[in-house]
Amino acid sequence: MSILGRLKSKGPNGLGYATTAEQATADVDLRGRTTLVTGCNSGLGRETTRVLALRGARVIATARTLEKAREACADLAGAGGFVPLACDLSEPASVRACVAAVERQNGPLDVLICNAGIMALPRLTQKLGYELQFLTNHIGHFMLVTGLLNRLTAEGRVVVVASDAHRRAPKAGVELDNLSGERGYTPWKAYGQSKLANILFAKELARRAGDGGRTANALHPGVINTNLNRALPAVARLAMRIGATLVLKDAAQGAATQCYLATSPAVARVTGQYFADCNPAQPEPIANDASLAARLWEASERIVASLP
Repeated sequence: MSILGRLKSKGPNGLGYATTAEQATADVDLRGRTTLVTGCNSGLGRETTRVLALRGARVIATARTLEKAREACADLAGAGGFVPLACDLSEPASVRACVAAVERQNGPLDVLICNAGIMALPRLTQKLGYELQFLTNHIGHFMLVTGLLNRLTAEGRVVVVASDAHRRAPKAGVELDNLSGERGYTPWKAYGQSKLANILFAKELARRAGDGGRTANALHPGVINTNLNRALPAVARLAMRIGATLVLKDAAQGAATQCYLATSPAVARVTGQYFADCNPAQPEPIANDASLAARLWEASERIVASLP
């Protein structure tokens, strides 16, 4: 399909590539609902926080520091209010503190949106013995979501922002014997592995939830020129800025699919799926490997149990 054709294309639900988050939630009333969004202070997370609040939700808005979360919330308006919290996904103590703070709110959660992340670090960076993108993008969110499952309502939704970059993951999918990243590190392979882990996590969470009403889905937001690109080389960042004016999505369009999955009645019973442009999409076949998803979950539990 041509670039122009893709820009104009829409799925069976009337939504598509150019749909914005406001359009994807146009008929939704979130008054009385509580949502949590990671990475609220910039890019897709900020737009997601804004639109959920616009629709009446109370938003628990997390960023790497409390200051960043507070600054983001201060610039936004919403009838349901905001609860700014720190949640540095690469710091287990910060994630645990966030879980404890949410639990002290003593109320149910309707939606958890795993939005924050880092991308394509130019050189191998490790923390606590793990490659940093895997630790941040997958393990941090795994800790957060599993720590808050007892707060999720019976029909609660978990929305995991993955990426079509999962197609760049290693041939094995997730190299469970190389989570330090020391063997054959490349920026996009490591990022792809972390994004494939996001999809596998959502699918295994959906399997474990069964058909009781809770849902978990993953998505590709599109290619957007946001702060996620800050680790890219200067030439690549320049290309992204040029592309942004031509074919890349803006933040309003990039946030549409996660807002749709978080709020639309049309997907209230849809679970364990992968979406792009507000419609179902097909990930790489390995993303549907139930055995790998189960092994990743078990490995993630062991990792979380071992972290300081």
